[in-house]
Amino acid sequence: MQIGNWLFTNPAVVAPMAGVTDRPYRRLCKALGAEYAVTEMAASNPKLWDSVKTARRLDHTGEPDPIAVQITGSDPDMMAEAALFNIDKGAHIIDINMGCPVKKVCNVLSGSALLKDEDLVARIVERVVNACLPHQIPVTLKTRTGWDRQNKNALRVAKRAEDAGIAAFTLHGRTRCDFYQGEAEYDTIREVKAALRIPVIANGDIDSPQKAKFVLEYTGADAVMVGRAAQGRPWIFREIYHYLKHGTLLAPPTYGEMKHILLEHLQDHYDFYGEFIGVRSARKHIGWYFANTPNAAPWLAQINQIECTRTQLQAVAEWFDQHDPHDFLEQPTAPITDAVSC
Repeated sequence: MQIGNWLFTNPAVVAPMAGVTDRPYRRLCKALGAEYAVTEMAASNPKLWDSVKTARRLDHTGEPDPIAVQITGSDPDMMAEAALFNIDKGAHIIDINMGCPVKKVCNVLSGSALLKDEDLVARIVERVVNACLPHQIPVTLKTRTGWDRQNKNALRVAKRAEDAGIAAFTLHGRTRCDFYQGEAEYDTIREVKAALRIPVIANGDIDSPQKAKFVLEYTGADAVMVGRAAQGRPWIFREIYHYLKHGTLLAPPTYGEMKHILLEHLQDHYDFYGEFIGVRSARKHIGWYFANTPNAAPWLAQINQIECTRTQLQAVAEWFDQHDPHDFLEQPTAPITDAVSC
């Protein structure tokens, strides 16, 4: 798959997820096979650019290229300004969010609420593309199949976005009103892919190498975007790549490798967020890593009471010390969480 001047050999990419795809997580996923990862959505409102939260979301220090930043908003000029602001901060690809279903985003006519106004969609895309063109920065769009099942307009939106100059189109196979319930509708993704000339990325329920292969073959999509299934299982990207290339399942990590992955992730997480926030926000990641581990619930309850990063890191290391580092993990089914895919 090619987006602008960037060529990707692994067709499994990381979905932008609010509260999840921060810099440490993106770096980890890229180290484990994902060549392309999009940031959490960044607000287009300039009044928010100086906030601590936005500053963290725009921190790409040490992250392998390309840097892909997702922006959200409903004002075309403000979105264009946000794109330029992020290009100045190091972005190589700008992604427009028109897929987030949460109320606080849709209530300000952003995210998937924009699907109600196709003309506004076209104006936003045109304005952002034209702003990025002099800098040779490609623009992508992520959206859903429609506002609800009675108003599916993904094909019309995709065609207008392509005409406006987007470089790739990501489609989550659910409507806004579906949120994350039910099964993703791959027929719509297939229809959109057949109608477009640009790359199409399929999103929704990609939770295994076998599912990735099925979706790629059924829809004809150029890539699949993995979200919730990568929480606590960031090695899924190399698993998908291996399966697509060789037709065999890659062995899961050993306890020794998982220990190395998790401890390195936690340390990077602590360095990024600091002591107070770091120890607290790391709890969800630890929970995801161990969600499918038998009898882990009492231990996780203890982890959630720890308020010191050093103690938290030590407790995780001690858990692994009880297991043979050469034994393989059981292949887990990634937990379904409340994390929001943008």
